Amino acid sequence: MNKLIPTLTLIVFVTLFSCQSSSEKQDWQILFNGEDLTGWDTYLGQEWTQVNDSTFRPAGDPVGLNKDPKGIFSVAKVDQQSTIRISGEQWGGISTTSEFSNYHLKLQFKWGEAKHRPKDNSKRDSGLLYHAVGAHGADGGFWMRSQEFQVQEGDTGDYWGVAGGVMDVPTRQEGENYIYDATATMRAFSEKSDIGRHATKHPDGEKPTGEWNTLELICFGDTAIHIVNGQVVMALYNSRQLTNSGEQPLKKGKIQLQSEGAELFYKDIMIKPISEVPEGVL
Repeated sequence: MNKLIPTLTLIVFVTLFSCQSSSEKQDWQILFNGEDLTGWDTYLGQEWTQVNDSTFRPAGDPVGLNKDPKGIFSVAKVDQQSTIRISGEQWGGISTTSEFSNYHLKLQFKWGEAKHRPKDNSKRDSGLLYHAVGAHGADGGFWMRSQEFQVQEGDTGDYWGVAGGVMDVPTRQEGENYIYDATATMRAFSEKSDIGRHATKHPDGEKPTGEWNTLELICFGDTAIHIVNGQVVMALYNSRQLTNSGEQPLKKGKIQLQSEGAELFYKDIMIKPISEVPEGVL
């Protein structure tokens, strides 16, 4: 009889663990179904035209909403898993049809090989835009007003204010750069700020090009936290937007993934609601 006790204990433990894991999975809403782009809108801006050897400019009309003749956004198998492939050949974004607030977002990304003008000689670049609101193409003719979790070789986790997005970030100044430091001076970053709209992440949690990276974004109220491969690389506060009526809160919106000159793949995109910033994150 005694010999059965460890076995029964193990069975109970495995059963409870399985139930807990199943319950945790049920908390997450899957945003990419692995088969098609249901639940997402695409938007493409103007073509880049070469003016001379070193200068390009957008020309012509935007392609527009849910028109993608070149297949910039598609579903592709990578490492035997379904992904959203973004070719980067033309600039724009793919955005959720739903808006979100007070959430924990998780996804993985991996760089592809292709790069396209005018960034064919630059770092591979994309971006995770959150609290995206208003018109498509508000930023440069390509992206919505939003807060940006930068996705760029060597710079993943940086912040950019997009088309009027504003955030307060504690940073220390090193030359012309403002680097995240939780103990440093709080500064406002936006396109209208004297210091600009770009804050640099710290530390660097990104894996080498060609490897999968896990990104997590926690948004609660007007606070956001950028996490790269399990490391908090920036905490941002007082999310707001510049409007004709002055600064207004920006606490919810769509999620938009940029196409900006580089091929990359996104997978395992999921989100769950939260009622507070998870304990131990900050």
